[in-house]
Amino acid sequence: IYRTKLALPQKVFFARAKIAESGIDGSFSLRLVPPTLLAAEKEEAKAVLTLFLKKQGLNNAAAARTINKSDALVDHLVSRLHSVHKSRYLVGRELTTLEIRDALIPYLETLLEEYGAILVDVVENFPNPPAKEKTEENVPEVENSIAPVSAIIATLDPKKLKALSRVSDTSPNGKLPPHIIYLIELGMEIKAIREVIRKFPAFAYYSLEGKIKPIVEFLLDLGVPKEDIPTILTKRPQLCGISLTENLIPTMAFLEDLGVDKKQWAKVIYRFPPLLTYSRHKLKSTVDFLYETGLSEENVGKLLTRYPNIISYSVEDNLRPTAEYFRSLEVDVAHLLHRSPQTFGLSIEANLKPVTSFFLERGYSLGDVATMVSRYGALYTFSLLENLIPKWEFFLTMVYPKSELVKFPQYFGYSLEDRIKPRYEIMRRCEVKFILNQMLSLSELDFHKLVKIRMQKKISE
Repeated sequence: IYRTKLALPQKVFFARAKIAESGIDGSFSLRLVPPTLLAAEKEEAKAVLTLFLKKQGLNNAAAARTINKSDALVDHLVSRLHSVHKSRYLVGRELTTLEIRDALIPYLETLLEEYGAILVDVVENFPNPPAKEKTEENVPEVENSIAPVSAIIATLDPKKLKALSRVSDTSPNGKLPPHIIYLIELGMEIKAIREVIRKFPAFAYYSLEGKIKPIVEFLLDLGVPKEDIPTILTKRPQLCGISLTENLIPTMAFLEDLGVDKKQWAKVIYRFPPLLTYSRHKLKSTVDFLYETGLSEENVGKLLTRYPNIISYSVEDNLRPTAEYFRSLEVDVAHLLHRSPQTFGLSIEANLKPVTSFFLERGYSLGDVATMVSRYGALYTFSLLENLIPKWEFFLTMVYPKSELVKFPQYFGYSLEDRIKPRYEIMRRCEVKFILNQMLSLSELDFHKLVKIRMQKKISE
């Protein structure tokens, strides 16, 4: 990545940063997040940003220097995280490391797509531009809502500005263009359409009858609910640029031959719209790897249907190194892939090794760790700071031996405040004992029934 000077409007950046902090227009205020959680999320955001920069070619030292200057952007990333997962915070649910990564990486990819060689400047100088060649009078007006910084800067790009103008261009009779009216009738808001065009300007020039409408009708015929179409087009507008007869339908047939359940296409496409835009070479190389790990043909098909995102992982950069890492722990890779494929999208250095070390430092053997991840594949997707550590510390206050976690590592998947602490308090107060699995996995009704039975048995004795 080459470093150049970038002239960006300081006032727009500053205003946008303030909006992100304020919580107006439906955003999530940072003030509602506990300081410890906020600090942990900043570290998670830094880790995501570091890995992203290294993936673009920066060495460790260069990435570290850039991260040291990225505090403002990191704050912005955390603010976006809160906006994306607002409902999760409001009910007190914890995000996994994978959820944090999945919320931030698409935004970083948008920055890379737009700025490429000057990405480092954008990261280091957010929210202040490297140069001040633009005056306030030249700064275009922007909407009062949280939008990617890339969307704000994009207004300075003549090509994107021209593409965006097509969203609001009206005919002599004052009507919006047909393709915009069609998208609005599908349920897409003007704001969402603008965002799609900011990310993928070519979408503004797709014809209604020749590209957009045929794809939409094809998706509807597959059983995709009309209300899901806006989400699919927002995630992958490139779908409308693919020929149905020459590319899309043959790709689907190819995937069906690989085991994708043809009855589940509506769900598969909604889960991961980019699936149908990958080359056959990419699809086959991933599937060949899955077979290589020992997955049966039936399970490969089930995996592609349930978690089509696996296709987006690089075989050489993600899948194979992760498989080798888990083999070193003597974990059944095929079993783990089948149970928790999202684990293979994590970084070995930033996510997997720290979790393994966490358990080894607390007295567990490699064999114990292998057993735990085999029983609960999602174990590695949780944050150390916000999940594993606090739940471990509370576990130490309970009456269970450490071996109980080897038997039931799913413990780390339950909410500490909403499930673990309340149920343990009931057990303690009623002076009854359950194994960890019983305490947490039973429904609310069955749990209280068992408490009552144990209490009556205790009285009768």
